[in-house]
Amino acid sequence: MPLVDALLPEFDREMTTTRKLLERLPEKKFDWKPHAKSYSLCQLAAHVATIPMWGAMTVNHPEVDITTGPPPGVPPSKADLLAAFDAHAAGTRAALVGKTDAELMATWSLKRDGHVIFSMPKAAVWRSFVLNHLVHHRGQLSVYLRMLDVPIPSIYGPSADERAF
Repeated sequence: MPLVDALLPEFDREMTTTRKLLERLPEKKFDWKPHAKSYSLCQLAAHVATIPMWGAMTVNHPEVDITTGPPPGVPPSKADLLAAFDAHAAGTRAALVGKTDAELMATWSLKRDGHVIFSMPKAAVWRSFVLNHLVHHRGQLSVYLRMLDVPIPSIYGPSADERAF
């Protein structure tokens, strides 16, 4: 089985689950933080919404230097945040479709000011730096929502608020 055939269903499922969580964001609480050192709800949600973009950057380029792009912005509304997430997810999915195993096993590097932070095969970057990174921050976001008494959707099974079946 080609690698892409294993990566696409996982990506689709994680994007669907992530969008369900983002849909529940209470705009009136965008500035809320659980701790002074934490991201605000909106900052964390914006990070979650942009992580899928890294999938397209991974499969379309041999490297990315994070000092060359503009700093991430914070969307002014939930609608804007969802639109950004949808665009990133669609762009990344389109970038992955049709990639060969050889393309996905090519080395990709993340750099800062020209210095290599890490280099791995693109398929490994896709799983760790894109999907696992997204799942990690989505988990944080679900805790934020729980603390704000927002019902949590089913993610990998039933939540205390919603049955999966």
